[in-house]
Amino acid sequence: MKQYLFSLILSLFALSLQAAIRLPGVLGSNMVLQQQSTTKLWGWAGPSEKIKITTSWDGKTIETSADGNAGWQVNIQTPKAGGPYTITFQGQNKIVLENILIGEVWVCSGQSNMEWNYNSGIKSIKDEFAELSKLNIRFFNIPKTTSKTPQDNVEGSWAACDSNTIKAFSAVGYYFGKNLNRDLNVPIGLINSNWGGTPAEVWTPADLVENNTTLKEAATKNNPTVWWPVAPGYAYNAMIAPLVNYSIAGTIWYQGESNREAPLSYTELMNTMIGAWRKAWNKDFPFYYVQIAPYKYDKYNTGALVREAQTKTLSTKNTGMVVISDLVSDTLNIHPTNKKDVGLRLANLALVETYGIKKEAYMSPLFKSFTISGDNAVIDFDHAEAGLMVKGKLSKEIFIAGADKVFYPATVKIKENKIFVSSKQVKVPAAVRYQFSNAGIGNLFSKTGLPVAPFRTDNWEVDTSKVK
Repeated sequence: MKQYLFSLILSLFALSLQAAIRLPGVLGSNMVLQQQSTTKLWGWAGPSEKIKITTSWDGKTIETSADGNAGWQVNIQTPKAGGPYTITFQGQNKIVLENILIGEVWVCSGQSNMEWNYNSGIKSIKDEFAELSKLNIRFFNIPKTTSKTPQDNVEGSWAACDSNTIKAFSAVGYYFGKNLNRDLNVPIGLINSNWGGTPAEVWTPADLVENNTTLKEAATKNNPTVWWPVAPGYAYNAMIAPLVNYSIAGTIWYQGESNREAPLSYTELMNTMIGAWRKAWNKDFPFYYVQIAPYKYDKYNTGALVREAQTKTLSTKNTGMVVISDLVSDTLNIHPTNKKDVGLRLANLALVETYGIKKEAYMSPLFKSFTISGDNAVIDFDHAEAGLMVKGKLSKEIFIAGADKVFYPATVKIKENKIFVSSKQVKVPAAVRYQFSNAGIGNLFSKTGLPVAPFRTDNWEVDTSKVK
């Protein structure tokens, strides 16, 4: 009899554990929820288990029940930025999430230049330690994980930004968040989802790659390694899909170095990936990204072609790109150490384009048009209203060619937001290229201090053979 009672008690205890409310990793104490939004809360419990959810900012209680698959989901309305608050979940068990802030939430994603942090060698982060107590930033780090199918949960926990938690967090992401926190004066939540070396295909749903002839062929050029996944969808399934119920303001992205083997399809790949993420979140959120830096790759011009593809991605609505060629001190280092100004430029882009805060310098001049005037090629630019300048006595990394397609170093004369490009070797200009190489660093700037984005005016075939 005693044995029977003991077994019954154990069975009832096991059933009670199975019926307990469970939350995904991204819903936890210390989190930041997107302000003034319809935000989802979700999780699991016993089938048909009744659950009461109370939010302290308005005292409202929502009642729901888990479905036959043991899942539940509700929508709540978040207030203006503030906190701290609590959310209480009451069913057969009780969960209280504490120290919740309401503010702006951004996903920080990409490969190693987004991943790079204090522990990776960005020691300038140490200069921030004394100021961290004045900031209102929370971090959520997603561990490197893959899956063949989309997942609905991810490990991790929210933590306040301090001298310990910052060491393993994206330096670019931190500097981005710091500037938002300072200028918006609201809490900032940053979700770190990145993996060094990964091509963009792994961050894109597999079916969208496999069902697109161009993207499928390009994906075959991603060589397998023991350091990162290359199969389409594997990082998306495990490191992005579990987040899509979580309301965000937008995404910052730093990636592209690993897609140099098929740069001509990179624009289509990025457009596909961005579209998939927005569809999954059901929101056309801003997507701001970093143009890859100058570096001496082992094949000619592959970096230049990726940068060109990134510039073309700007045709996708609600995207923005920052140019960082002037922030590189060593073109033999694929990880430029100045992450502070990269984060600042991304933040300025978001502050203007997303939050409507006026900034004098936030977007690099972009090639607009090409015309011929005598023996000069005349180049006009967007985002150069304040005018252009050359830093130094002579312009660098600008070349001009005639119909023979032979490029010569060119001289530049500036008139407001136009440049007049010429060379004694070219009587009738046919094309101009600026900083169109793997490691070239030019010195054309807007008068507000931002570098002119690399460009070319032609569509001629480009040498991508192995560097000799």
